[in-house]
Parts: sequence; structure tokens; C-alpha cells
Amino acid sequence: MDKTVPKPSNSVITILKCLLCSYILTGLALLLLALFVYKLDLDDGKVKVGITIIYIAASFMGGFILGKLKKENKFIWGAICGAIYFVILALVSFAVNRSVGSDGIGFFTVLVMCVSGGTFGGMVS
Repeated sequence: MDKTVPKPSNSVITILKCLLCSYILTGLALLLLALFVYKLDLDDGKVKVGITIIYIAASFMGGFILGKLKKENKFIWGAICGAIYFVILALVSFAVNRSVGSDGIGFFTVLVMCVSGGTFGGMVS
């Protein structure tokens, strides 16, 4: 009797690779933002704008790479990548803060930004 473990589908591995690229970009960009906060003493408004730009850029990058790799239905694959990026982001935020945010509007806004960024990345790939 064959007891081999089934291999994950190629799409799952491809999405995970794209998400890894997105989170590497997120980590590096957040480190750079932290350096700017330290050196330039940025206020909360500027930090929030920086974080928003980082979310959009990272989900765009993931959608762009996934669109290049998939070649068909690029915008859908980009949207999927952006949505999964957001889900992981929300789960980590919930694990750290024990809440999803101070209001549902901000939560929904970040969801739309991540999915839109991924969709746009897939479209231009």
C-alpha cells in the first residue's frame, strides 16, 4: 500500500512564493519606515500613510509576480494574492493585538487596498 504524502498543487506553491516575496518587501519597507521615524521623528499621520503605501506596494508586487507566472486570468490571480496577503496580515494583527482594529471601516479599507493592489499588479504584469 502506497503511503506517500500528496504533493501540494503547483498553484498553491506559486502563490506561497509570491506571498513570501510580498512579505519580504513588507519587512524591508517597514524597517526603512522605522529608520525614518527614528531619524526624522515622523508624526502618526505620516507613519500611517507610509504603512498604507507599504501594504499597497507589497500586494501589488505579489499580484505582479503571480500574474507573470500564471499568464492567464492575471487580475484574478492578483486579487487572490492580495486577499491572502490581507488574511495573513489580519491573522497576525489579531494574534498580536487580540483585536482586528479599532473600527471595522479601517479593516475593510485595508482589505480593499490589498485586493486592489494585487489586482492591479496582476493586470499590469
